[in-house]
Amino acid sequence: MKNLTLLFSFLFTLGFSLIGQSTDSTYIAPAIEESLEEFVPTADILHNIFAKEKEGSADISWLVDYDAIPKLEKAGYTITIKYNTKIGAKRDKAGYKNSEWTKIHDIPLASTHFKLKNLAGGEKYVYKVGIEKGEVQVFSEKKKFETLRAWGLFKILVLIGALGMFIYGMKVMSEGLQQAAGSRLRKMLASITSNRFKGVLTGFGITGIVQSSSVTTVMTVSFVNAGLLTLMQSAGVMMGANIGTTITAWIINLFGFKVSMSSYALIIIAIGAPFLFFGKSKIKAWAGAIIGFALLFMGLGELKGAVPGLDADSPLVQFFANYNTGGLLSNLMFIGLGTIVTVVIQSSSAAMALTMTLVAAGVIPFEVAAAMVLGENIGTTITAELASLIGNVHAKRSARIHSMFNLIGVFWAVLLLPFLIDGIVWFMELTGSESPIPEYATDGSIVKKDSYNTGLAIFHTTFNLLNVLLLIGFVPQLVRLAERTVKSKGEEDEEFHLEFISAGIMSTPDLSITEAKKEIEKFGNITQRMNGFVSSLLVEKEGKKIDKLIKKVKKYEEITDRIELEVADYLAKVSKGEMSTDTSIRIRGMLSMIGDLERIGDIYYQISKSIESKNEKKIWFSPEHRERLVELANKVEEAFEIMQSNLSENYSNVTIQKALEKEKEINKMRNKIRKQHLEDIGSGKYDTVTATYYSNIFHSLEKVGDHIINVTEGLVGNMDD
Repeated sequence: MKNLTLLFSFLFTLGFSLIGQSTDSTYIAPAIEESLEEFVPTADILHNIFAKEKEGSADISWLVDYDAIPKLEKAGYTITIKYNTKIGAKRDKAGYKNSEWTKIHDIPLASTHFKLKNLAGGEKYVYKVGIEKGEVQVFSEKKKFETLRAWGLFKILVLIGALGMFIYGMKVMSEGLQQAAGSRLRKMLASITSNRFKGVLTGFGITGIVQSSSVTTVMTVSFVNAGLLTLMQSAGVMMGANIGTTITAWIINLFGFKVSMSSYALIIIAIGAPFLFFGKSKIKAWAGAIIGFALLFMGLGELKGAVPGLDADSPLVQFFANYNTGGLLSNLMFIGLGTIVTVVIQSSSAAMALTMTLVAAGVIPFEVAAAMVLGENIGTTITAELASLIGNVHAKRSARIHSMFNLIGVFWAVLLLPFLIDGIVWFMELTGSESPIPEYATDGSIVKKDSYNTGLAIFHTTFNLLNVLLLIGFVPQLVRLAERTVKSKGEEDEEFHLEFISAGIMSTPDLSITEAKKEIEKFGNITQRMNGFVSSLLVEKEGKKIDKLIKKVKKYEEITDRIELEVADYLAKVSKGEMSTDTSIRIRGMLSMIGDLERIGDIYYQISKSIESKNEKKIWFSPEHRERLVELANKVEEAFEIMQSNLSENYSNVTIQKALEKEKEINKMRNKIRKQHLEDIGSGKYDTVTATYYSNIFHSLEKVGDHIINVTEGLVGNMDD
């Protein structure tokens, strides 16, 4: 009973309390409503007002004091934005007609941003954000923004210009590094004599230094063209170059996106510019490398600003969204796109920079970028193919090996692309990084991630490393396949072309003269063949064979004339670049050597014309005379052998002793023949006309010996190779 009394007492007290509270609330409500109606806002309740510029539009953002929102809503206030062009605002202030501000009314108080659309691209605007109800208007201070230009011809030119600056910076940096380390690069290539694995390391090292796989592949094609590398060795270098070019992606990822290197570009140029005024060529070369590095990142910075800021409704994003089905067909399409881009701009590094910029801007998803990277690996082979077009068959085969290597790699990679991407996602998550797979906002746009470009760099490196590991064991098969697909036309003795320097001038004199050296070696071989033709003419009796030999000598003399002109022109172009004193001396020596070799060709042509004239006049030498001339020609042949051995040798290892001894033997034999010749004339063994032809021939052969020793003397004068 007592407990029931207590329960009723508690319930009665609780009910009375609730009734009292309800009575109090009803009582004060009119006072609050009255205070809300009297509330007048001020501009200081608006905060964080800013505009995000876009192409032909702008996102205006603001914040309203949280405590004031209920009062403003009760009083019926809304947000208002008014805007005008900067010029229009000035005209409105001056009282001009048709320059009023555009107003956007009745924006809910709960909103924090509003998008202004249909604005002029590249125009400066002013705007104000305010709170409005009827005649009551409170606006913030005047703010400014400038819309981005709509994607059109101007933006395309800006994008091309930014890409051009990037490529030019890459070129200047690469050439500067080559000039600073030209001799070392040549020695690196010369060291590839044992196996293809050393070739891979060398190709990786050179590409890592000069930051251009195109430079390495063109250099390799040129050296194969010059006979300095075999196809087996060149295959290893090409593979290494593919790995080396992935360093560019890492540099761009680490510095170009994560650090704003373009902000420090002028400081870097300020460091490198003073080196331009030094007299030493290597210091100037380092200046080029430093300035090129700065220009590269200035170009990359401009490139990032030039790509279109696209939203989910833009046609380009819709294109990628519609066609990026993840299937084989869409992957092939984007591989083709990457190939075309690389072929057009002639730089895989620039294509990679463009791809990474598009990924960073959220324009394309990671999967599309990965497919484009595969296409860029195909596109980069065009540089070596173009360089080989005017080269010999070995150069063409070397370029073909590079193309086959990349094509085979892309073939297996496109089939396994989903698994490769899954592996990269797993690896990045394992190491604590974000997944590179894109996330999509509610409006369908791609959420930007810093991890995209890291994932792309990992993909690029992984693909090239796996491709090298898979195919390095099949180099002999690749070489045989290249030999079958690029057929040799045979030795074209009657057709002249510069075999060894036809693939183009290298960017440094040190590398270029290596190719000229090989061309001069071929030049010496041509003049040596002429000695064989003349030796055959001395003993040949059949008219048709004599005519054929004379035509050959004439053809070869024309070849020697053209070789001298073209090699001299090549060396003149090479000498225009920055070079050391030793390189300058070496080029002068080479010019002297080709002059002597051309003179040898002239002498043999004169001998052939003498023999032709002698035969037409029915003048014949005795067997003893022919035997002496052939013996002298054989001595000259031995001198040629020594000269050719020296031309093919490292110039620093050349000695003149053997050549001098052979030249003395030729002079001694010439003196012996002359003495006997004078005795025969005195004894009346032959007439003066026959004696004149005979004398001209053996004196001419001795002059050939003089020019041969001059060539070797030119070699000895260039001790550094």
